[in-house]
Amino acid sequence: MTAVLPDADLSPYAASLLRLLTVPEAADEPVAGRVVDASRLSDRELGVLLAAAYRLLPVDPAHWVKLGVMDACRQRQPAFTPESCAAMLSALVNDVAQPWGSGNPVLAVSALLRCEGPLPEEAGRSAKKLVRALGDRHRVEHPYALSALAGLGGGLTSWIESKLHARSLPGIARDEAAVMSAVGPIAQALLAEASGERTYQSLPPLPDIWQRLADLPEYASFAHRALDAAQRRVADIQAGRVPYQADAAFEREEVGTLGRAVRVALLRDEPWVSQLLRPLALGVAVAPTAARTAPSQALLYEVARAVAAFPTPEALAALRAARAAARHKGIHRQLDRELRKIERALGDRPDVAFRLPDLGFGPDGVRTVTVGGYDAVVTLSHDVDLTWRRPDGKALAVVPAAVRRDHPDTVKELRDLVKQARAQLATVARSLELGYTAGTTLPYRRWRDELAANGLGWSVVRRLIWEVSDPSGRWRPVLPTGDGFAELDGTAVPEPDPDVAIRLWHPLHASVEEIRRWRDELTDRELRQPFKQAFREVYLLTPAEQQTETYSNRFAAHIVHYRQLYALMRGRGWTCSRLGPWDGGDTDDAYRVLPGGAWRVGFRHDYRDEQPDGVECASTDRVWFDRRVGGSWRPAPLADVPAIVLSEAMRDVDLFVSVTSIAADPHWMDRGDDLHADYWRQASHAELTATAQTRRATLERIIPRTKLADRCELTERHLVVRGQLNTYRIHLGSGNILMEPANTYLCIVPARRGPQESVFLPFEDDRLALILSKAFLLAEDARISDPSIVAQLRAAR
Repeated sequence: MTAVLPDADLSPYAASLLRLLTVPEAADEPVAGRVVDASRLSDRELGVLLAAAYRLLPVDPAHWVKLGVMDACRQRQPAFTPESCAAMLSALVNDVAQPWGSGNPVLAVSALLRCEGPLPEEAGRSAKKLVRALGDRHRVEHPYALSALAGLGGGLTSWIESKLHARSLPGIARDEAAVMSAVGPIAQALLAEASGERTYQSLPPLPDIWQRLADLPEYASFAHRALDAAQRRVADIQAGRVPYQADAAFEREEVGTLGRAVRVALLRDEPWVSQLLRPLALGVAVAPTAARTAPSQALLYEVARAVAAFPTPEALAALRAARAAARHKGIHRQLDRELRKIERALGDRPDVAFRLPDLGFGPDGVRTVTVGGYDAVVTLSHDVDLTWRRPDGKALAVVPAAVRRDHPDTVKELRDLVKQARAQLATVARSLELGYTAGTTLPYRRWRDELAANGLGWSVVRRLIWEVSDPSGRWRPVLPTGDGFAELDGTAVPEPDPDVAIRLWHPLHASVEEIRRWRDELTDRELRQPFKQAFREVYLLTPAEQQTETYSNRFAAHIVHYRQLYALMRGRGWTCSRLGPWDGGDTDDAYRVLPGGAWRVGFRHDYRDEQPDGVECASTDRVWFDRRVGGSWRPAPLADVPAIVLSEAMRDVDLFVSVTSIAADPHWMDRGDDLHADYWRQASHAELTATAQTRRATLERIIPRTKLADRCELTERHLVVRGQLNTYRIHLGSGNILMEPANTYLCIVPARRGPQESVFLPFEDDRLALILSKAFLLAEDARISDPSIVAQLRAAR
């Protein structure tokens, strides 16, 4: 076998594995554990070993090495030298000649894309042989990968071209293939990877595949041409110049091609893309007749998936318009799911998310529309409110009957405006919050022009604490005012220079005293923040985590409602698989790639059981962090994780546990069995988590402002409420209630409303609102009329 790397370039461990793979008499040599330890191999060494492994017979004694190397390559991004890449192609030629072999053109293309230098002529000859051998087969799979290999081998012949596709490529897809063929085999390989051709042995997708495709000027030009051609075809269908057939406007290959064109255009943030995308989405979403069909549902959904990958506000607006125009209920359901994904994903692109449409709001965050002699007033505060006024200025509780009767379309448009404004506010808030782990800073000019100057943006940024860099490099915490900034003590701060950096303040960088003062200031002003900032939880590395080094058990061993956990993780942008009572459904590692792309957090959880009433339970396990190295993820010691990355990731996991733990389920003890009862009793009154500690700090400021002030006391873990009949201890974590003196459990079903009187909350927290609601109820326990609660109160006396 041709050497693929000099021995001096391999570590002793990699050299021993290569010897096992290539020297038959070395099969009996001892190797510790007979398990491939991928952590001891570099990416380049994996490429060398993978090329050698593909020459082994399935019965070879060293087959265990091949399986270990292949498994490592499915998790990592191996790198190939020109020599090991040529060896990989040669090995696949050998493989395709075997009765069990597949030749795997997708793997060959993956090696080409990960090659670190120019290929030797030998690689071209191997590519040609591989294409010829695969082309002789009756059914040819992976045509894009084969096209790339054919290009490397000297170009497509008419014979092989006829083999690649069951029929000729339709117009737009044919144009794409011709463009990439003209650029060269590496461009064709990029197209193959971007097209999603995969096999079981495939390497992980390149993390920068779309950026590499977008960097090709030829493909960028093609993307514009393709979307323009697609839009013109749809316009012809809508105008009747082309006969209409439901879901027949584009061939399957064209749908894939146009999806790639949309992704590249959105990633490049081309100025022309919104001008083409809106009419294209509208045109494929609704038939030119009264039918409830559409010219191409497939393309509409592919465009939506492309926008979810690289969202922009304009693309989101285009899909919302398509959803409103569509008549097919299935389109509504599918687009609603995609729109929710896009709204979340837009928060991950602050470079475009702050490009807000003003939606007609003035600097004061108010938009007034006169309808039928009445004024509809849409106001931005911590929420978006729609109210109505009579001509004399008197407020109305409901939509005027005459407006509802005579202007139903306008009423619907106003309600849609409220929904859109809420979505925009949520997107901006999410983008800003995600900037913590990405280390996002903005030049003051952009902050001023894109956020503060926009009514929607101003309603968010004015409620947040910011830090402005001064000439010495020190960050000065400030709060926006109507005409600038002010420090915590009220001192006005001169307007920064346009290029001065500005970023969000985080309590991790502040002293305990500074945090306390900001919390007091915001509470005194009754300034409700769009997300927790002054009251944000902070998670520092613990001594126990320093001992475990690479993982944390601080949120392990909790019993949770699994369906709630699954939905919450998906909603927070985690990737996870569905668990259940089936093979392989007992354990899952959920992951979230943190903004910036350099770090990933993992969270293991296990399926436990399903209750007789259908409630599924899971148990929580360890949390760990991976660092991106050379396009793949490697485990990292917790001590190496930046403090703000660790804190923000742990905050997510704390949220999952605190919200979904069965300890917060008031019905658990009524189930008639003792399954997990010990956990419920312990956890429902356990030591407070960071989230619950923040809740306690908030109640310290809220309770004195209410009529409960003389009836309540905060202890370390509980809010103690003195009623007329009993004294109650409400746990600040679970919200569960014990009645003194016997510590009898009191079950109160959570209401879907907040406290019984208007109480300012500095941030949104359902559990905090629930605790306050219970406190107001129990302070006047003698007036409770609910039979189930009254019976429990009497039994406790």
